[in-house]
Amino acid sequence: MIATMEYVDILDRSEQLGRMILDSDVMEAYNRSQQELDEDQHAQRLIQAFIDIKSHYEDVQRFGRYHPDYNAIMKEVRRVKREMDMNDKVASFKIAERNLQKLLDEISNYVAHSVSEQVKAPQDGAALSDSGCGCGSGGGCGCAS
Repeated sequence: MIATMEYVDILDRSEQLGRMILDSDVMEAYNRSQQELDEDQHAQRLIQAFIDIKSHYEDVQRFGRYHPDYNAIMKEVRRVKREMDMNDKVASFKIAERNLQKLLDEISNYVAHSVSEQVKAPQDGAALSDSGCGCGSGGGCGCAS
């Protein structure tokens, strides 16, 4: 591809938009809440406990209801996740993360629609989330496919 002044201008404006996002209040709140979360030892222990039980959950999911520990692991995952989600630092971080994702989605939508109304833009963090597993069950597995 041959670089033209038009491409250079687009890249310059893209970098400027990126800097504006990085300098925004939303990004500042996100960074602050992430730092507070990283520094909170209790929150880190809750997160680690969730990561640990999640690995057991993934093992159980391979066999589904036929796994002997299915009910116990399912209850434990919900309990540990609820405990983690109820932590103030975790909750604050999730709110800041959602706000940043909303800003990025709005910008993506604006850019896409400035090109054409037919251009599809990711919404609700769809391009970045792990929730759309594509399992084909229509969300029956708990995913948001």
